[in-house]
Amino acid sequence: MAYPSMGEAHRRTTDYLNKFSDAVSYQDVASLAHLFSFSFSFSFSSNSPSLLSVADALNFFQDSNRLIKQSDKFSQFGEILAPLFRSLQCYRLGNLVDAYHAFEKFANVFIQEFRNWESAWALEALYVIAYEIRVLAERSPEKLKGAGSFLTKVFGVLAGKGQKRVGALYVTCQLFKIYFKLGTVNLCRSVIRSIETACIFYFEEFPRRDKVTCMYYTGRLEVFNENFPAADHKLSYALTHCNPLREANIRMILKYLIPVKLSLGILPKVWLLEKYSLLEYSNVIQALKRGDLRLLRHALQEHEDQFLRSGVYLVLEKLELQVYQRLVKKIYFIQKQEDPSKAHQLKLEVIVKALKWLEMEVDLDEVECIMTILIYENLVKGYFAHKSKVVVLSKQDPFPELNGKPVNSWRLTL
Repeated sequence: MAYPSMGEAHRRTTDYLNKFSDAVSYQDVASLAHLFSFSFSFSFSSNSPSLLSVADALNFFQDSNRLIKQSDKFSQFGEILAPLFRSLQCYRLGNLVDAYHAFEKFANVFIQEFRNWESAWALEALYVIAYEIRVLAERSPEKLKGAGSFLTKVFGVLAGKGQKRVGALYVTCQLFKIYFKLGTVNLCRSVIRSIETACIFYFEEFPRRDKVTCMYYTGRLEVFNENFPAADHKLSYALTHCNPLREANIRMILKYLIPVKLSLGILPKVWLLEKYSLLEYSNVIQALKRGDLRLLRHALQEHEDQFLRSGVYLVLEKLELQVYQRLVKKIYFIQKQEDPSKAHQLKLEVIVKALKWLEMEVDLDEVECIMTILIYENLVKGYFAHKSKVVVLSKQDPFPELNGKPVNSWRLTL
């Protein structure tokens, strides 16, 4: 790491202090936010050298605190700038835990100042602080809980009356990201209740970016709770309102929306899987179309790690009932072609043979159990003739469509 000369280090430090002072004095939020953007400046150093050069200067020029205190122009910002400079120094040297501690100290002082300002002019700068505190914590995972506590405090500052409240949803989304990272998604509920109780804002009045992010995470939360109609509504909202140029974000939404749609009996087009590189769902969809239980289980086994990491494995596993329905429906249509008068009478032994052809070892009792569940779940309309081991199907709509209604969770082991 090449350090500047003493004179150059002094110049860079003074230049940063002047920019900070001017940004606050003229309420220039764009400039102020840029001065806090660690992640952007350090990730794209060739395009944004300012913070890198300041960090190098601070690590060489060790007397920045005296420079702040001796100037009437800068001394009023001393409590904010001293920990911010300390965080910059530590970040540049790779001491991420110390960088986090110093940044949180700076952020707490900034929050107090923000609370005292009557207008919401610095809201975008506060967004940057909320973002940076989360990113810093993710790079030092032991600090994630602390970052969650800090952001909860920020939420409390914003969740009141006035212009500042529009920032509450952005902070909420940062909290959601932390809770999902920690695996404490149950904490999302308390934040959601706080928003609903406070009646902070009419949802459509929040920025689109924040609405999409919120719907994405609350949709994932509904998937976790197996509330698929609600998950469908929220994830579909996120997809509809997502910037069409943000393909990575669309893919993230579809990764959860596709399993939800499948649970509701809605199959996506192949081109969608190809466009957004989601071909891991291809064989799952083919299994549903064909009624091929073997193919479904093979697809789940092949992509098990991927589905488990996404948290959708159990959702996909529960598609088995739909696969059974499709298999029985195919048998029904074959019989209808051969003997229309007896198409509605399905012998259990025929279903057993079909499953054995798919290498599923079953007996009549197991198939009877499967058919009982299909009838109970209204995936098949009919009744049993137990003595003759026959399922008598309804002559009108024997295989009802799901129409957006999820199937209950049954796990059938063959």
